[in-house]
This record gives sequence, C-alpha cells and structure tokens, in this order.
Amino acid sequence: MIRRLLAAAALSLGLAAPVFAADDPLKIGFVYVGPIGDHGWTYQHHEGLKAVEEAYGDAVETTYIESVSEGPDAERVIRQLAASGHGLIFTTSFGFMDPTIKVAKQFPDVKFEHATGYKRADNVATYSARFYEGRYIAGAIAGRMSKTGKAGYVASFPIPEVIRGVNAFLLGMQSVNPDATIAVQWVNSWYDPGKEADAAKALIAQGADIITQHTDSPAPLQTAANAGIMAIGQASDMHEFGKDAQLTSIIDNWAPYYVERVGMALDGSWKSTDTWDGIQPGMAQMSPYINMPYEVARDAKLMEDKIRVGLLHPFTGPITDRDGKERVAKGEIPDDGMLATMDFFIEGVEGELPK
Repeated sequence: MIRRLLAAAALSLGLAAPVFAADDPLKIGFVYVGPIGDHGWTYQHHEGLKAVEEAYGDAVETTYIESVSEGPDAERVIRQLAASGHGLIFTTSFGFMDPTIKVAKQFPDVKFEHATGYKRADNVATYSARFYEGRYIAGAIAGRMSKTGKAGYVASFPIPEVIRGVNAFLLGMQSVNPDATIAVQWVNSWYDPGKEADAAKALIAQGADIITQHTDSPAPLQTAANAGIMAIGQASDMHEFGKDAQLTSIIDNWAPYYVERVGMALDGSWKSTDTWDGIQPGMAQMSPYINMPYEVARDAKLMEDKIRVGLLHPFTGPITDRDGKERVAKGEIPDDGMLATMDFFIEGVEGELPK
C-alpha cells in the first residue's frame, strides 16, 4: 500500500516513480478515465483491481491513476507507468487506445491491456463486454413500463460502443412496442454529473418517461427519481441513488477477467488476445429487476436466459437505419466486425449523430 501511494503521488506530480529490485512483486498499473467514486464505469474497474489484490496478495503491487483525460494526459501517464517498472498496464477507456499503442511501441517488454478498443500489438491485448445484450433487455423492460413509448438516452461520445448501445436499447423497446422511440442527448463527457443531469432534464421535457444512460455518474438516475419517472442504471447497481426509480442496471463485471490476466502475466502464459464477452460468461450482468410487475421481471429474466444460451441475439434482422436503408436482412445476425464499427442509428432514434 505504501509503495502504491508513493508511486501514485510521484505520477501525479510528473516525477519518476521509485524503481524496486527485479525480485519485487509484479507491478500493475490501472489508468482510469473517471474517479473511483463515480459509482459506475471506473468504480467497477477499481473493484477489479481490488479483486486482483485479494487474489494474489504480495505477489502483486498495484498503482491506479484516476480522472485521466483522454489524449496527451493519458499518453504521459501511461508512459510514466511503463518507465517506472510496471510490467502490466490496464488502460480502461476507449480514448486511451492510441496513447496505449504509442507507448507500447516504446516499451516492448511491458504488457498492455486496453478496454473497449480495437488496436492490438504483440504486447497489447484488448477487452470489452457485450453491454448491448444488457441494453436490449433493459430496453424491453422500458418498452413494457413506458406510458409514452418514448425513452431518453444520456450519451457520452458518438463512438461505436455508444451508438450500438442506443440501437440495442431501442430494439429491445420495439420488441414489445414497435412504435417506441428514443431521444438522445450528447454530453461529450464520460463523467460530468452536472451535464448528465441537464441532459436528463432535457429528455424528460421532450416527453421521455424512461431515462437510460451511457455515462458514468448516477445523476441521470437521480434526475429521473426526482421527476417521478423510471430509469436504468449504468455499469454498476445504482439503486441506492433512486430506490423507487431504478428498474435494473447493466453491471460491468471486470474482476474475473483481471484476475485471470494477471495470473497469466505471473505464470508466463500471457499473450495478446481480443476478448469480447457478454452475459454468457458473466462479464455483463443484470442487477435485480425491481419496481416493475412480476410478469415484466419474469419476461426479462427469460430474455436474459435466451441470450445466455444463444437463442436470442439483440441485432437479429431485419434492421433498417433511419434513412430507410436495410442494414441487416430478415433472420440474419451481423458479424462482430459490423457490431464493433457501428456508425448509424436505427429507425426510431431521435437526435443528432455527430460524425
């Protein structure tokens, strides 16, 4: 713990962190885009860090840097971790992709893992979860619970992961209400409670009576609760912030992956891989289905089970974009390449899609 705090302090000051002898524990660095107290995305990654510490004890030494901006700041932090003896570094946001690749070329003996990206190298692995599976389930719940047939989506950045989530949520709604629509408000931030709350208020003013989000604070859920409408949590179970408002939450369960990958680094079996797991292995999970009639919760659980065993895919065609172009034919399932690069909104999404 003392070593970790010393290293974190040195990194925050832009200084060289202390270097220990070669027989010291494996030094592992985590780079976070938000604060560990965001109760969402970064919180769940930090839970994974704690699972690594519990699993391996004195065999590892962890450092984490929180609230790192995507861009030059990320590159500086990642480079400092690599230069200060960290043998394995996890960079946990899409915007850390290019800085990770750049630093990895300069430190070929350091192992890097980048979350939600698609660029790999011999010493760079990638990993993500199929959050869209959970968003489809949440959308189906919203379709049953909404009185207006309109949901509101507080969105971070127009990257494929977020676009895919918007579409999956609406497809879930339309599976039970073909006329359902969803309005999108961009906040251009992963974590900004003020902007997130304002976006939720704007969506409610547009007629949305279900709020969901792809941002990291509980602010949208709290805003929905204050307005007396229902909401979906993000990344972790947020029901404490809206006990009467949250219907469910999509939980990002990173801990098993982190424990496994650190174990491979320790035993010498680590290799660059691309992991994209979902509900079936448990990397994406659903919090309890609450504040809804029994039959809605029952059907959501059945849908979850069907996805788990491969009987249901959220993006089964026909799927038409909002320009009228067929993107997925009837009965077809898009491959992972199309899902990973999704850059269109489906019919029924309201709001701008920045390019």
